[in-house]
Amino acid sequence: MSSRINIARPSQATYQADPHGLSNSRPSATGYRAANPDDPLEKVRALAQTVEDHIDIYTQPLKPHLPAIGRFLIVVTFLEDALRIITQWSDQTWYLQRHRSFPWGISHLFLLINVLTMLAGSGAVITKRHTEFAVGGLLGVVIIQGFGYGLIFDLNFFLRNLSVIGGLVMVFTETLVTRKALFAGIPSMTENDRKKYFLLAGRVLLIFLFLGFILQGEWTVGRVFVSIVGLGACGMVAVGFKAKWSAVFLVIVLSVFNVFANNWWSVVSTHPQRDFLKYDFFQTLSIVGGLILLVNMGPGGLSVDEKKKTF
Repeated sequence: MSSRINIARPSQATYQADPHGLSNSRPSATGYRAANPDDPLEKVRALAQTVEDHIDIYTQPLKPHLPAIGRFLIVVTFLEDALRIITQWSDQTWYLQRHRSFPWGISHLFLLINVLTMLAGSGAVITKRHTEFAVGGLLGVVIIQGFGYGLIFDLNFFLRNLSVIGGLVMVFTETLVTRKALFAGIPSMTENDRKKYFLLAGRVLLIFLFLGFILQGEWTVGRVFVSIVGLGACGMVAVGFKAKWSAVFLVIVLSVFNVFANNWWSVVSTHPQRDFLKYDFFQTLSIVGGLILLVNMGPGGLSVDEKKKTF
């Protein structure tokens, strides 16, 4: 009996666990088996995976607070705008009546509606109460201010406000995600589909800030480098390829750029450029908030990252 078993068993010298050479015994840099670790593309993928792993590790303590931070930063430009209108009420009414031909009283009503909507909408977004109505009200403020102040056809203003709208879309999408978590046992295909499309719209709108950044200001070597790298990261965010890594990169770049380029605190209060710098500073903070929400929620179903998971 034992001789039959020995005859049927292949000898140790001639046995090959992988006769066709399909397996790869060498582990990659990130601990998983790569198709070909010597391939440059595989090395780039391994490096990207390592970066994403480190981002997940080091942002873990902040992760529970990211939604609150993102929502606050998104609406901070509306809070600053409301405060500016209140503290400069007479200048605002004079500008609307003199340069925008607003009748007396209509200019006051226009400013009052803007202030109340921005304060109420911002408070609702921060506290996550009636978020849908709050986002709608703040979106209305962006539109009517563009027409009211005659800036709707200003390209830089238009691109920046598209990015702010992208942040508001991300807030609305977060509401859909939260609602899905609350009613996890109830199937809701329509809700899931809406979330995917809103996330796609929010991702695309957020990147318009960089287009405005490229079109304004003087060209320097540093500006060209930041523009090229930033556009690459924006494209990755738009298509949802390594979206979390790209969004974190844009958060860092925009934050550093914002501090050095829009340093309104270093300009004297009587200088007319101070208000413009302050406006750009807080609006950039709103876009950073939208990117933080993107890091927290992920790119969504309509993205390259999500498609790769299905293969």
